[in-house]
Amino acid sequence: MSTPSSASLPIRHLTPRDLTACADLSEDRGWPREEHKWGLLLAAGKGYGIDDPEGGLVSACVVTEYGPQDRPDLGAIGMVLVAERHARQGIGRRLMRHVMAEMATTPLTLCATPFGRPLYEELGFKVVGHSEMVRGYFAPGGAEPAVVTRPATAEDLIPILRLDAEVFGADRTHVLTRLPAFADQLRVAEENGRIIGYTAAWPNMDTHVVGPLTARDTETAKALVASLAAHTDRPLRTDIDVRHEELLAWLKERGLAPVGLNAVMTYGIPDLPGDGTRRFAPLTVAAG
Repeated sequence: MSTPSSASLPIRHLTPRDLTACADLSEDRGWPREEHKWGLLLAAGKGYGIDDPEGGLVSACVVTEYGPQDRPDLGAIGMVLVAERHARQGIGRRLMRHVMAEMATTPLTLCATPFGRPLYEELGFKVVGHSEMVRGYFAPGGAEPAVVTRPATAEDLIPILRLDAEVFGADRTHVLTRLPAFADQLRVAEENGRIIGYTAAWPNMDTHVVGPLTARDTETAKALVASLAAHTDRPLRTDIDVRHEELLAWLKERGLAPVGLNAVMTYGIPDLPGDGTRRFAPLTVAAG
């Protein structure tokens, strides 16, 4: 019996039931399984995939939409993967074109590795910035920022959502309301009873990922990261917008080492919405 070519295999929507297959695909490409992250993305976003007739997935990706449900302001594409045995056959390009057609006029963004960037440029995405991943055990020391931080409470959710929409430039309620269950820590920075920043630390393999990190200024961002680090014995990992040079330098002084540089890209808009001066790190580069 002949096996159908991968070019003719149908693209379908993925659901949370596909989590193990998605994690297997990550592992196939030498990525961590990241089941916790896949679970969030498949629940909060739209997954797309191609089934392998021999079992598992040929390819997968996830789109997280932000803004009104019937007319999103932004779609973030992430976790674009093609199984090693099906690589270099144009499958990633086909899946991306399908997703872009489904998203119609919705502006898009993604974070590209140096390996993936040429494909996205070919599809019309433009580089609008970069983020640097840093990882390591945080070493406290020196004068810590004099900003008050504390664990978030249920009463903080509405102010967090209001601040986030202002800084991110689109409503992320359906993702951020999952943070209390998804993250091990959710903390806010406060001044005169007003929330001026917030962050989370969520488990990913052996690390705690810091993100989102939204803050009024660099000192507030430092205080939030230091407060997360004080309550975990795991190494921290985060993706910092390279324009925040002072925060990046401080993290490296505190023991976090550079891991890699990714290009932030957009399609259909000249730049990301919102306020980049207060947007320090994403929830995950896979979801904007």
